[in-house]
Amino acid sequence: MVDGLSYLSERLAVVESRVQAAVARRRATDPTPDDHFRGLYITDADVDRLLAGPGPGPGGGAGAAADPAEEPIGPAPALEAAADRAEAAGTAIPLRRLARAFDLAGPDVDLLLVAMAPDLDPRFERLYGYLHDDVTRRRASTGLALELCGGGRVTGPARARLGPSCPLVEGGLLVVEDADRPFLTRSLRVPDRVTGHLLGDRAHDPAVERLLSEPVEADIGDPAVLARAVGQGVTLVYLRERLGATGLSYAATALRRAGRPVVALDLGRLGPDDDLKAVAATAGREAGLRGGALVAGPIEVLADRGPGAVRPLAETPGLVVLIGGRGWDARWSSRRVPLLLDAPVPTTAQRGALWRGALDGDAPPGLDPAAATVQFRLTPEQVASAAAAARQQARADARLLEVADLHAGARSQNAAGLERLARRVEPQVDWDELVLPAGVLGQLHELTARARHRDKVLDDWGMARGSSKGRGIAALFAGESGTGKTISAEAVAADLGLHLYVIDLATVVDKYIGETEKNLDRIFDEADRVNGVLLFDEADAIFGKRSEVKDAHDRYANVEVAYLLQRIERFDGVAVLTTNLRANVDEAFTRRLDAVVDFQVPDEADRRLLWRRHLRAGVPREDDIDLDFLARAFKLSGGNIRNIALGAAFLAAGADRPVAMADLVRATEREYRKLGRLCLEAEFGPYFRMIVGV
Repeated sequence: MVDGLSYLSERLAVVESRVQAAVARRRATDPTPDDHFRGLYITDADVDRLLAGPGPGPGGGAGAAADPAEEPIGPAPALEAAADRAEAAGTAIPLRRLARAFDLAGPDVDLLLVAMAPDLDPRFERLYGYLHDDVTRRRASTGLALELCGGGRVTGPARARLGPSCPLVEGGLLVVEDADRPFLTRSLRVPDRVTGHLLGDRAHDPAVERLLSEPVEADIGDPAVLARAVGQGVTLVYLRERLGATGLSYAATALRRAGRPVVALDLGRLGPDDDLKAVAATAGREAGLRGGALVAGPIEVLADRGPGAVRPLAETPGLVVLIGGRGWDARWSSRRVPLLLDAPVPTTAQRGALWRGALDGDAPPGLDPAAATVQFRLTPEQVASAAAAARQQARADARLLEVADLHAGARSQNAAGLERLARRVEPQVDWDELVLPAGVLGQLHELTARARHRDKVLDDWGMARGSSKGRGIAALFAGESGTGKTISAEAVAADLGLHLYVIDLATVVDKYIGETEKNLDRIFDEADRVNGVLLFDEADAIFGKRSEVKDAHDRYANVEVAYLLQRIERFDGVAVLTTNLRANVDEAFTRRLDAVVDFQVPDEADRRLLWRRHLRAGVPREDDIDLDFLARAFKLSGGNIRNIALGAAFLAAGADRPVAMADLVRATEREYRKLGRLCLEAEFGPYFRMIVGV
């Protein structure tokens, strides 16, 4: 039975016989065959022979024609028939599979074998040195290779087989070195990775191994669409995906079902100094060696460097599938027209199946991982990583898996790019710590329900059809300073198990025209890649009303607001905007908002609860503290009450005693002065004497 190694050995034996014939011809015409210094100098006889006309040609390869009785190097019919039977029986023959994958003709395979011979048998080094009449040239030259392959004189078609666009060179199977030498004396080298593959080495090339990812196969979308396109000869596919879409998983599933192994390249792991052309060539060769396809993404990593950075991947020989979140740019490939497809997004049920499969029975009874993580939009690969992180955390603490572990694992899949543009906050507030009217709390709960059930409503129930609006959720929290807007946003994020990203307006607003829009675009682009809540504090600074155009500044300010209107409508995440002055926010934003929550100054009952919450159990207190008086007398927001409680605690700590009513009254007086309010005896009542003269 023929196997891969025996087939390669038989083919190499044919090369050896041709080399023997070439050596015999050379010796028959060599005037000094026994000269021990051959290849180190040129004798007068050599000069005369060269001037007399073309010789046998092994040194340069352009000599006399080969023996007409000789056929080009190729496998014997009996060997090929045996190889056919072996492959039909399931035996892998790497050389034949390589020829099919790279579309190599018979002469191409012959040239590859001639060039590879010294890497398989050291005898060929000395034989090639003899045939070149140069002991230092131990690899086949282009001329020698063409002669050994029965090409005779080097014609244009023969030279083309070793040209820059030939399958051997373009596919990275053969390297033509010494470009400064004449064509016929250039050396041929087969990369070690190709030789190793033909000898049975299945390891990936170290040059791209660190960039490879392992796709998770999942039954999502319709893989038959992509598989059918590949079967019809499509060689370039672009899968556009949004957050939570499964481009990599979908491509891997479809291609493997079509019998095409996948080499998946994570472009996010590229370094700034990586040679993009070399990476594309090596990765494409890896895919070809396996008879498969190259899948690469996210393409934005390259697109941000310019259209020319994408082109090496898009025009890599073989089947290429690119994945990205932006539209296809025709400048990315001038030689190929891609098939454009949208990557599918898993349904709620499919995402639940992914979680259950990834946890592999580690979820305790009563914990539904699908319901606990429905608000997270993760790819199958991210689900697998998140589940592994959750299991590790639970095992490290020697306890059963909990919802918090699933949330932490899911958050660990967030991209880090947004943290360069916003401040990430780990939410520490839950619903029980909020002191808000029932109506406001109800609106906040409705907001989290939108985030949890949007896939069911928009996809499963089909409510997204007929609308170009994004899948994002945007809410406006309006109210006076200190009424709980920011802490409510934190509670929303905590309930969803998400991080809160607070946008620093100092990094957004720019005095130069157009720069503010660019900064916001970067923020939204990064936010589309994370599962989190985006908080624009004091949002009226950038989401303000458009005004009448009186000068160029007004016109560009209006353009900025118009851009924001469009961008927030396309946003797919959760965004919360806060403002102290709702009237300052452009009315066009209201239509694009999913919720507008008005925060009021707390009433007396809520103020009493706030005082009690901030003077918590761990704070030492004197018995003279009158919370009823504080709640009734001082009409303050929750933020002001917290400042007073904190200030009083520092006064007491400085005096090394418990917090007393006097400390709270003095801290209230300080807060009043900060607010620009008068300290009236009518408000401070019997405690007014404590602040007189202060």
